[in-house]
Amino acid sequence: MSLPDAGVDWIKAKIDTGARTSSLHAFDVAEFDREGEDWVRFRVNPWQDTNADATIVECPVHDRRAVRSSSGHAQQRIVVLLAIRLVDRLVVSEVTLSNRDEMGFRMLIGREALRKGYSVDPARSFLGGRAPKTARRRNRGRT
Repeated sequence: MSLPDAGVDWIKAKIDTGARTSSLHAFDVAEFDREGEDWVRFRVNPWQDTNADATIVECPVHDRRAVRSSSGHAQQRIVVLLAIRLVDRLVVSEVTLSNRDEMGFRMLIGREALRKGYSVDPARSFLGGRAPKTARRRNRGRT
């Protein structure tokens, strides 16, 4: 999948029908004021364990919410609206910014985004395809 407005061409995401809102691994998160509006600047590393293809994103703060993790801990998170390209369709979805450093996927796609015309087959993987081989090799430090 990709986040075209954020300049992220490929990011490995996991479908999570148990999560209401989608979640993105973001770091160096900084809120700021732009013409009286609350905005946020953050960095996205689309690949695990590397800074390859890192990008800086700025967008308005849509909301702030208490989100309960799968372990039961509640945490305040910033919510932004992001365009998500998933299986050749573009949807705008609410996305919480979180630290997913220890997780295998940089992004979770929650059920609110999936309600925009997707069905889930839990027995299948990578139905939207994988990043091109050149991108995967670059991520692993190979050319």
